Amino acid sequence: MRAMNDPVIFDRAAVRRHRDRAAPLVHAVAPILQEAADRLLDRLDDTTYRFSAALDIGGRGVVAPLLRARGIESVVSCDLSPRMAQVNGGTVLCADEEWLPFGPGSFDLVVANLSLHWVNDLPGALAQIRHALKPDGLFLASVPVLPTLADLRRALTEAECTLTGGAAPRVSPFPDLKDCASLLQRAGFALPVADVETLTLAYRSPMALLRDLRAAGETNALKLRSRQIPAPALFAAALASLTPEADDALLSVPLRVAIMTGWAPAASQPQPLQPGAFTISLEDAIKKIE
Repeated sequence: MRAMNDPVIFDRAAVRRHRDRAAPLVHAVAPILQEAADRLLDRLDDTTYRFSAALDIGGRGVVAPLLRARGIESVVSCDLSPRMAQVNGGTVLCADEEWLPFGPGSFDLVVANLSLHWVNDLPGALAQIRHALKPDGLFLASVPVLPTLADLRRALTEAECTLTGGAAPRVSPFPDLKDCASLLQRAGFALPVADVETLTLAYRSPMALLRDLRAAGETNALKLRSRQIPAPALFAAALASLTPEADDALLSVPLRVAIMTGWAPAASQPQPLQPGAFTISLEDAIKKIE
């Protein structure tokens, strides 16, 4: 739930429209989504826990099949877009990540692959996810972090400033890696961890990058975006600055992704010792090592 004074950065209605529009096209970016999902779900190999009820948030037809292939009996997929939800197959529903409709302890695994970066109240959404997990249930998420799409943001800003003397925001802001573990902790997860993976994408032209963003439902949904049709010269100038000089060179686009893991608190989990409960001093421990 979002407090009244929390900023609204993203236009959620626009996010939904973009994902509705992308549903027939999303197969074009399935290899990218699957590579990110594979790296995320590799974390399941680090635990012996046998999951039986999983929630896939915004998996765009990739995550749910991977979860079922791992033998998880019950997999529910949800998406803000009803059309994108249907891409998943199996049990699906249209649901807003900011207002999840699940009762406490509904799942023992929740996976969100590249699907939470258009949420206005991310701490609130994470708290709802923790609420939907059973005690000792696992949350896995991948979130784009800086400097993802930094070159595209710079190119568009510089081109628009040159053409018009000002610039409207056209690329979503991303968090920094250091913020991700603290977000999990703030939402009440135990044993929060955030590390980073980089997927390097290669394009023959900058226009192919824009087509992939559209096919993934990742076009501009900022609340303060310009509603005016951009000048035809804007994208031509921006993309020209991104085009590799050599004819046979590829445009390299790093997708930097934070891999976030956190567990719903449970009494069975390891607990830190209380202050004063240590049985040996740090000085004595160092002497033993020496």
